[in-house]
Amino acid sequence: MTGDRLGIALMVATTAVFAMQDGISRHLAGEYNVLMVVMVRYWFFAAFVVAIATRQAGGVRAAAATTQPVLQAFRGLLLAAEVCVMVGAFLLLGLVESHAIFAAYPLIVAALSGPVLGERVGWRRWMAIGLGFIGVLVILQPGAGVFSPAALVPLTSACLFALYGLLTRFAARRDSTATSFFWTGTVGAGAMTLVGVWYWEAMTAADWGWMATLCVAAALGHWLLIKCYEVAEASVVQPFAYLQLVFASILGVSLFGETIQTNVVIGAGIVMAAGLFTLWRARQADP
Repeated sequence: MTGDRLGIALMVATTAVFAMQDGISRHLAGEYNVLMVVMVRYWFFAAFVVAIATRQAGGVRAAAATTQPVLQAFRGLLLAAEVCVMVGAFLLLGLVESHAIFAAYPLIVAALSGPVLGERVGWRRWMAIGLGFIGVLVILQPGAGVFSPAALVPLTSACLFALYGLLTRFAARRDSTATSFFWTGTVGAGAMTLVGVWYWEAMTAADWGWMATLCVAAALGHWLLIKCYEVAEASVVQPFAYLQLVFASILGVSLFGETIQTNVVIGAGIVMAAGLFTLWRARQADP
């Protein structure tokens, strides 16, 4: 499998995991403090990355070794902040409308991948990205709530996540996936513990089960994302990030009693068509 094809496959897997993660986060944040939920999630995340590091050559010392510690630490803080902001958005606007606004993040990444990463984005890929965004709007049909002041919350999350994605790609030029993963988990866990421990609440046994699932999904999703940016250009894989909206819609029906309308089917078709076109263009050079 070529780098572009592998990157696309990893992005599709990432969006499926992230959609599941968001659905569980919405449930838990509705019952408990957001900072506590994110903190527990990061505790597992940190334990997971340390466990992986100890099993690799050189152990934790090798995993932590980097020539760009400020960049790696900033990435970790950035992602922790983004997670808190987005989970808060789920409470303010709900899963669907939050995702409608958050869907702008691939466009932000694509727009900045040239000046920040020096990657080339041809007009055909720009058209595919734009078409995918139209498909997202058809799926979600954002209502008046999108234009309320609360809409600034998921929009802020989109900007933070786009910047995190770009910096992850930039860091991958000099650091391994294992190193980026280690810094993401440990720095995020440290930061969230400093703020989240003050908001501890007792959870039910059932919700501890959901929390465990959330922790596994979070670790897996970010591993896939880091690996994705390591093997392929951001401008190639970003159109496939729109599939998160398709998966989120499915979860909305199964977990939150939402209904899928005809517009969702049409929009999903548009998004997938845009993704398939980009896959075809990835095999060629944009003129």
